[in-house]
Amino acid sequence: MPKNSDGHLIPGIVHADPAPASAITKPEYVGRKAPAKHTGGNVYTAEEIERIRTAGRIAADSLDAVAEAVRPGVTTEALNRIAYDYLVSNGAYPSTLGYRGFQKASCTSVNEVICHGIPDDTVLDEGDIVNVDVTAFVDGMHGDLNRTFAVGELSDDVEQLVERTRESLRRGMKAVMPGRRVNIIGRAIEKYADRFGYGVVRDFTGHGVGRSFHSGLIIPHYDTERFDDLIEPGMVFTIEPMLTLGTHAWDMWDDGWTVTTRDKSITAQFEHTMVVTERGVDVLTLSSAEIAAQNAPSGDQND
Repeated sequence: MPKNSDGHLIPGIVHADPAPASAITKPEYVGRKAPAKHTGGNVYTAEEIERIRTAGRIAADSLDAVAEAVRPGVTTEALNRIAYDYLVSNGAYPSTLGYRGFQKASCTSVNEVICHGIPDDTVLDEGDIVNVDVTAFVDGMHGDLNRTFAVGELSDDVEQLVERTRESLRRGMKAVMPGRRVNIIGRAIEKYADRFGYGVVRDFTGHGVGRSFHSGLIIPHYDTERFDDLIEPGMVFTIEPMLTLGTHAWDMWDDGWTVTTRDKSITAQFEHTMVVTERGVDVLTLSSAEIAAQNAPSGDQND
């Protein structure tokens, strides 16, 4: 079992996912060392936005399927297989598969893993948390999201971290408004996280997404003047805060992907892809169940 005597993760056995059937269109970067340079900016037409929404819904539905399987004794590879099978069966290509050589259809980041964990034979234990990050490529567009799941019962501090990380995403989205700068998003997130003494990861950020998996647009999750692109209607990007119970400093494993907190403190993350509207954002990575719940009548109607 890939944990050491202190209970911290160590690399497990990784098996590369197979290439989907040739009928499923692959992103241009598959089989290449790096993706082509993004062109066309970060603002999309109404027709393009609906294509991103379609990709985002399939990705979100795959996470609904994954959620049903999260329990003690399940491996991260098993969760990855559920995501892979769902995406492919719905005509989507898993965007991470073949991106800069990544071999899996999802990222599974457990406990102290901040992001980019590689699905393997790691067995989830009671009290663990696991973030599953899935991106679907459909009809020339990527839709990207992630969620952190509880494995059984959590300790109070970890449960609060998960819920507050979800809330930090909501607050980051609420800060978005045309005419503002993207750093307002990080300001809102860090201000909230500071109330609880959480670390806010700085070097892994939100990003522009759509025609490209990563467009080059940076969405910070901390208060900084370094990134200050103007927010415009029709812009599409992700917000994906990563909060920790300790430091925001990180280390990377020799695999070149797995990023852990340097102090091995627990970390959580949530992500949505969204488009900027005149009044805020429209989330493009809602699952079918979430969309149905939004559209359901509220309350009982009098005869």
